[in-house]
Amino acid sequence: MSLAFTIPAITLGAEAAPKKLILIAGKPSHPPGMHEFNAGCLLFQKCLSGVKGLEVEVHPNHWVSDDAVLDKADAVVIYADGGKGHPALQGNHKELIQKLVDRGGGLMMMHYGVECSAADNSGDDFRQWIGGAYETGFSCNPIWDADFKSFPEHPVTRGIKPFRIADEWYFSIRFQKDMKGVQPFLIATPSDQTRDGPYVHPKGPYPHIQARKGEPETMMWGVERGDGGRGVGFTGGHFHKNWGDENFRRIVLNAMLWICKMEVPENGVQSTLTEEDLKANLDPKGKR
Repeated sequence: MSLAFTIPAITLGAEAAPKKLILIAGKPSHPPGMHEFNAGCLLFQKCLSGVKGLEVEVHPNHWVSDDAVLDKADAVVIYADGGKGHPALQGNHKELIQKLVDRGGGLMMMHYGVECSAADNSGDDFRQWIGGAYETGFSCNPIWDADFKSFPEHPVTRGIKPFRIADEWYFSIRFQKDMKGVQPFLIATPSDQTRDGPYVHPKGPYPHIQARKGEPETMMWGVERGDGGRGVGFTGGHFHKNWGDENFRRIVLNAMLWICKMEVPENGVQSTLTEEDLKANLDPKGKR
């Protein structure tokens, strides 16, 4: 007679696969110290290097090195020029981003990257993906001192203290109807002079912008989409030197963890940058 014994399987604890964050840096643009997309993305990668369970890849020159990279991405950040030249609107890229979104992937667009193209319906796509879009003629892009005095309780705002900083802060963003599902993170009130222009381009001013004097505007926001994914729009990031400001940098780093569905530390992402770090990897644009 033979006896059969069933030995219970022992499952050893295995670490979860790391989250993969893809940073797409746009092509060189604007004068030195402005729109330093590649240098900025490399700074983000450096600042996030100590986050356990996260892998960060930087892909320069306006898109990923291979479309297959997106199939394994948990989240994508696009820091690049926008409008009709937006990386997500070239060739079949919109379909590839939609595929990422449909499976619940995170997406963050930064500075000029929040601007949709006026030539198609990409504003609706952006609103689906990240909750809002910069639209030429409706939105504006002055350079001004935004004074951020208070913040909502949210993982993205952890560790952020009141700060004031000059940047090309876009505002009058066209959001989803009634701001449905949209959570503002950075809110400030432009001065009357800021609303009166001139804006960077077109110079303006626009009557509908002037009509809202004294009202607050949203410069950074997030959305939790119905597909389970998360989206973020950040309108700052024009001046590279601003990444040296701890709060300016931290809220963006926090957002990058959040779109990956990772836990943001109680006091936010801690990072330190030196003057040498800020001078590294700048695009060769001539005299600085």
